[in-house]
Amino acid sequence: MKILELKTKYIGKQHIWLTQTDSTNEVIKRLLRDGQTIEGESGKISRMIEGSSHNGLTVIADHQLHGKGRSGKDWIDEIGSNIAMSILLRPGLRAESLSQLTLVSAMAVTKTIKDMTGFDAKIKWPNDVIIGGKKVCGILTELEIAAGHYCVIIGIGINVNQSTIPDELKDMATSLLNESEGCVPYDRKAIIQSVLLNFENYYDEFCKTGNMSDLMYEYNSLLVNRNEEVKVLDPSNEIEGISRGIDDMGRLLVETEDGQWHHIYAGEVSVRGVYGYV
Repeated sequence: MKILELKTKYIGKQHIWLTQTDSTNEVIKRLLRDGQTIEGESGKISRMIEGSSHNGLTVIADHQLHGKGRSGKDWIDEIGSNIAMSILLRPGLRAESLSQLTLVSAMAVTKTIKDMTGFDAKIKWPNDVIIGGKKVCGILTELEIAAGHYCVIIGIGINVNQSTIPDELKDMATSLLNESEGCVPYDRKAIIQSVLLNFENYYDEFCKTGNMSDLMYEYNSLLVNRNEEVKVLDPSNEIEGISRGIDDMGRLLVETEDGQWHHIYAGEVSVRGVYGYV
């Protein structure tokens, strides 16, 4: 049975590992809405109840049939090679704080990759984890209301031992395996355990203030395009300027040629390098 050996206090202490599912985020949504029982290789999770008893519940799958990223884009999942997992949180924070948890998640994944592989992993605001200018991890944060309270579902997809990247994505996506010397596979279980522990540490720090003020310096040190030219693509507007990092609300600060500073909210906005993905 695939059971995690965790050093966390509560994140992942309740977890279920599925061989295959449509989406780990959707599994948690069904638990919240329908109260159905989900059974996997690590046991089973039954009906959600009110309160915080399922805070930190984690769902993991060896294969996602319909994983999604930001803007509804498909997330490629090679069977048994990658990490697809979702974490349920009941934060008790203001609604405007919840979207910042996607930045917290990116920090946890980046730290894990740095510590376990030695790769110089970076973050492309708000939540893509990058190695060598290519995406290795995507994060999707969704809000649900259960029993009258906000719940947050954080979906994390990491390309770990995926060997093949489709031709149309080779310029912007990679995997830990493809970046390693000799293409040595990595221990997915160990990576998951590390991500959950790092996430808990960053999340607890975030909850003290409800914003990025205590994590802002570290996040900015990981920002791949800080002090570089970026293009902000918005459905109604387009801005080009210099990325100056984030503020304490997780907004990207972009300084344009006329000296104005723009505070960019994540939402459906996309940020690209002027000459490419990063």
